[in-house]
Order: sequence, then C-alpha cells, then structure tokens
Amino acid sequence: MRCSLILLAYLATGVSAGDNWPQFRGPQGAGHSDATGLPVKWSEKENVVWKTPIHDKGWSSPVIWGNQIWMTTAREDGKEMFAVCVDRDTGKIIYDLKVFDVEKPAFCIAFNSYASPTPVIEQGRVYVHFGTYGTACLDTATGKNLWERRDLNCNHHRGPGSSPILYDNLLIVNFDGFDVQYVVALDKKTGKTVWKKDRDITYDRDDGDIKKAYATPTVITVEGKPQVVSPSAAATIAYDPRSGDELWRINHGGMNASAPPVYQDGQVFICTSDGGFRLLAARPTGRGDVTKTHVDWKFNKAVPSRSSPLLIGDKLVMINEQGILSCLTAKTGQQVWQERVGGQYIASPLYADGKLYLFGQEENSLVGEPGSKGWKLLATNRLDGGCMATPAIAGKALFIRTKTHLYRIEQKD
Repeated sequence: MRCSLILLAYLATGVSAGDNWPQFRGPQGAGHSDATGLPVKWSEKENVVWKTPIHDKGWSSPVIWGNQIWMTTAREDGKEMFAVCVDRDTGKIIYDLKVFDVEKPAFCIAFNSYASPTPVIEQGRVYVHFGTYGTACLDTATGKNLWERRDLNCNHHRGPGSSPILYDNLLIVNFDGFDVQYVVALDKKTGKTVWKKDRDITYDRDDGDIKKAYATPTVITVEGKPQVVSPSAAATIAYDPRSGDELWRINHGGMNASAPPVYQDGQVFICTSDGGFRLLAARPTGRGDVTKTHVDWKFNKAVPSRSSPLLIGDKLVMINEQGILSCLTAKTGQQVWQERVGGQYIASPLYADGKLYLFGQEENSLVGEPGSKGWKLLATNRLDGGCMATPAIAGKALFIRTKTHLYRIEQKD
C-alpha cells in the first residue's frame, strides 16, 4: 500500500521512480535502484560528469528530487549547520543555506559529524535534521524555512545519526540519546507534534553508552496495516504510525544500532550493532514482547555495526567495517558464502542492474556481481577522499559524496 502511494507521488510529478532518491538508501530505504546502464568503472579522470566541493563536514547522504540534490553539512566545531542544494545537471550550487546556529554544541566524536542524518525530500519540500540541534522544513523552490523545531532534544554523546522518514502526513524520527530515548512523529506541514513515545526499555545497566543509538526507522505493511519498525539500543520496537501505540518489541541487546530494518516475505531483518543478537530475522505479526516467540533466526559472524544489509532476491547480503562480505539465505539465516574483499566500509551498499556497489571509507570502491557461490569483482574504483555517506542513484548516474566533494558519475559515450 505504501509502495503504491509512493509510485502515485512519482507519477504526479511527471518523473519515473528512477529519477528520484528521496531518503536514506533511496525509495523505501531498501538500497535498491531500478536504474540500468550505471557505470562500472570510474576514477578522478574517468566517467566524472562533474565534481563539486561541499564545504565543512557532513556524512549525510544526498537525496534527489527532480533536478535538485540536497544534503547537509556543518562546521567541524558544530556551531553552524547548513543545507546545500546542487543542480543535478551542472553540479552548480543552487542554495547554501545556514539553517541553525548553535552556541554550545555538545561533543561529537571525530569519526562522526554534526550533519550525519540524511534529509528526506518530496515534491516542494525538503526536511533537514541535525538531531538534538534542530529539524527544519525548507521550500525547495525558494529555500525558505517553512517551519523548524529546536525543542526535541537528547544527549547524543558522540554526535547525531538517525535520519527522518516520511509516512503519509508524518515526519518520523528517532531520538536515542545517552540520557533519554523516544520516537516522535511531526505533522509534516506544520512541524507540530502528532505523537511522541518514550522508549521505556529495560537496559542491562545504568550506563548512557548502553542506551544510545543512531538508527533510522522503516515503515512496513503487515497484514494490510502499517508499522513503524524502529531499532534502538537493547531493543527494537514497532509502533502504529497513526497513533504511536506500541505493537511489539524484541529485546535483543546491543548498542549504537544504526542500520534501518529491511523487510521481505513476512520477515523483518534487524542489526543490533555492537553486541546483542547482532543480526536477527523476526515475524512482525505478534503483540507485546515477542522475543521468545517471533525470532526465526540469529547470526553473529562478521555482521556490520554501521552499514545496512541488502535483500537481493532470497538472499541477504552485507559488508562489515573490516571488508568482510557475507551472503545468507534470508529465510533461514544459513550462510551461503563469506569472503574478505578488503578495505573499510561505513557507507551502506547499493544494488542495481545485477551489480553490487560497495563504497569504501578510504579511496577505493568496488563493483561486483554476487552469485550463488561467491562474489565476482568487476572493478576497483578510486576517488579522492573516500565515502562516509551512502551514495544516491538517479537516472543512469551515481551521486557519490566523499568526505570533501559530491560527484556525478555516469558512463560517457
């Protein structure tokens, strides 16, 4: 049902689904694109249509609607936060807007940034989010700030990370801090709170590090009804998106959860990041605490703590921080193959036209074909800077944000 609504929104704008990349990991947050003809090889001198410097520091992914590409960035000291819009055709900066000033930003670990949450975009509006420092809705035609909220706060302890999502008339985002943990749904037109739910999770010990997380929620449809599946430290909770009422929860342990869940064929797949079950598959049909009744399988070997798994057919594919690429049978959790491809990976993998795209934290990125017995490497590509942000796909191009630039990568005739 949600897929149909998204498709109708695309058709209403006169563009196909492949022309837009509206949120973290693309349409429905799944990391898939229906694009064909994407480049396999690139470098600083090959298949670069344009390269645009993005000032300061931000790990948010680019989001795309029509001819606009939006992302956020911030001063390294966190005292100024910006939204940047780039022209998709030319790479020129359309808007460079200071959204927030912050007098006394809290500590942010160097590995993270003050602009790590990815915006979410729709026709006419982009929603930029900087965690505790503020959320704003901007008019994409004028850059005007339509509304903002700066009263939704938590202590991220090491910087913000959770990205917002849109569902119906709601903007939904997690606040899982060192001190407080909650999920909030805002009216996307006004920014007013529709509902706000405290996590109410029982933790192993009273240690703020154990309580923080950076995950992005996902909306799934189960038996004809929507659920917001929202990972946190120690537990994942599903909510009714219209009321915020809790539907079910799984107490899985772990902290620093960062990957959005993925869903297929009656199973939701959840990464618990540092500790806990690590990776699990669950049936989202229960009510209340379903830890002992609805978890189908667990897997804990070389599971990523930062990047998100991909569903490819009936397989679950993932790359961890140390460059170990794994393939599991989604239904059972049985390992099909696992191999070390090298490098370090924070950005989430993408899949398009039968090819798997892996974007390295350092300079190298890999393109290959996942098969039944392993991984066939097609190309090793290098851009200056390396990727902390997950790239976007639109048309026949990759839009890759490195630590310093945004690139349009497209096969040249």
